[in-house]
Amino acid sequence: MEMNDTILPYSRLAEFVEILPDNPLAGPFEHAWKLMLKNYTKFQIATFGSLIVHEIVYFAVCLPAFLFQFLPFMRRFKIQQDRPETNGKQWQCLKLLMFSHFCIQFPLIFGTFAFTEFFEIPYDWESMPRWYMLAAQIFGCAVLEDTWHYWLHRALHDKRIYKHIHKVHHHFQSPFGMTAEYAHPAETLILGTGFFIGIALFCNHVFLLWAWVVVRLIETIDVHSGYDVPYLNVFHLVPFYAGSRFHDFHHKNFLGNYSSTFTWWDKMFGTDDMYKEYCIQMKNSDTKKD
Repeated sequence: MEMNDTILPYSRLAEFVEILPDNPLAGPFEHAWKLMLKNYTKFQIATFGSLIVHEIVYFAVCLPAFLFQFLPFMRRFKIQQDRPETNGKQWQCLKLLMFSHFCIQFPLIFGTFAFTEFFEIPYDWESMPRWYMLAAQIFGCAVLEDTWHYWLHRALHDKRIYKHIHKVHHHFQSPFGMTAEYAHPAETLILGTGFFIGIALFCNHVFLLWAWVVVRLIETIDVHSGYDVPYLNVFHLVPFYAGSRFHDFHHKNFLGNYSSTFTWWDKMFGTDDMYKEYCIQMKNSDTKKD
């Protein structure tokens, strides 16, 4: 193969990238980003900024499903309709969640500044990756996190260690949004490590860290929401996206469907067989009703 034949696909890719539109929000976002850099230090941005992003996004994304329980017309979208949310369950979840966020996760967030300084991760606007590069990096982070999550999550279901760690997360057999990060401290560290693999490999700007946090929180809260509302979540447009029904089945039955985001690992290793049988049974049941 001649060198020109090798270079040609890359040149065509470069031409395609050049015609991609700019982010329409780049203007106001640039102003806000530069204003933040002017008024706060890198340490404040990396530490307290990351905490604020996490907390605001987490509870904002939890809010819709929380409100659904008070809206009668939304109850038909509840997956496990015989297990409604209760004030007691939600208060119990919130208490452990606050402990996890501020006593486990926040100390880890303190390491963000050191990470960006050690690897010379830029903060400036001029180094900000274009939106399509961010999208590709976030997808890479999601693939790596999903792989880590599948194997470590499956290991945590080993009967020898399940009752010591992962049983805490399965306290809620019918999950709701806030239960996404309801877990034993050891599980927070074990499964949370998967979040940082992509960051360690792909991070070329501090904004990627925040963007990946936002996407990962939307995904994990969605699959724990307990509701399957058609067309509400654009992630369902992504091929092999697992979604709330897929993970809700895991909470209901404690086995199978170990992946966090995608379905391919479960498909490859047959750990979704029970779920596929369940889907066939439900489809046949609906057919008989019709």
